[in-house]
Amino acid sequence: MQDHIQATNLWEEIARLHRDGRDLIVVTVIEARGSTPADSGSKLIATSDGLHTGTVGGGKIEARTLSEAASLLHSPASTVIHRWNLQRDIGMTCGGEMTLLFEKVTAAPPWHLLIFGAGHVSQALIRVLIPLACRIDCIDTRAEWLEKLPTASNLTAHQVGRFEDGVTLVQNRSFVLSITKGHASDFPVLRDVLQRETLVPFIGVIGSQSKRAVLLRELTEANVPAERLETLICPLGLPLGSNDPHEIAISIAAQLLSLRS
Repeated sequence: MQDHIQATNLWEEIARLHRDGRDLIVVTVIEARGSTPADSGSKLIATSDGLHTGTVGGGKIEARTLSEAASLLHSPASTVIHRWNLQRDIGMTCGGEMTLLFEKVTAAPPWHLLIFGAGHVSQALIRVLIPLACRIDCIDTRAEWLEKLPTASNLTAHQVGRFEDGVTLVQNRSFVLSITKGHASDFPVLRDVLQRETLVPFIGVIGSQSKRAVLLRELTEANVPAERLETLICPLGLPLGSNDPHEIAISIAAQLLSLRS
């Protein structure tokens, strides 16, 4: 029963690392002959940080295993098998032989969401998004709002002097949402994102059609290229629900998922 629980946890951890966008190596002892420190079926997970979880026996055999795993992480190969005589190849006193399968699991780039503003709508939206396979950066000038955010491995809060200071976090394929205190702080964020060489597949701002008209005029005056202006989504979210922050959050999440796909 214990072995089953450990194996289940191991695969759950592999899935979690994959969701977090981390490459890893799964090492499995596929054959153990003679005197060995681990049995067939023993597994470990290695990442760029070294041993993550599991074991193939500890000591010299595990050190050699982690060294080979690190090499595979930076190799174009996806699998490799090593058969080691523990005394001759590893320098152990054991006289056995172990065969290990190394398998690389390459994570897809995580869906990156960059949310400017940690107010009521963002608080609700982030709680909807956290369970999804994504990575979220939330930027705000107000420590008291950032402190209200939930704790999650895929969420990072950033306090800045000005909202637009967070634009440096924009990456290729980032989804950018401006949900700040109002037009005065939304505008510089949108201006700086749209003027960057980095092209984002989604840039949206909370507001109304009249706000969109004002933003388009001011962004044009700020020399934002017309083709970039066409990508701006305002109002943010699908036209459903009420003005309740939780309903707005659901409408935004639905829009993000439909455009991500």
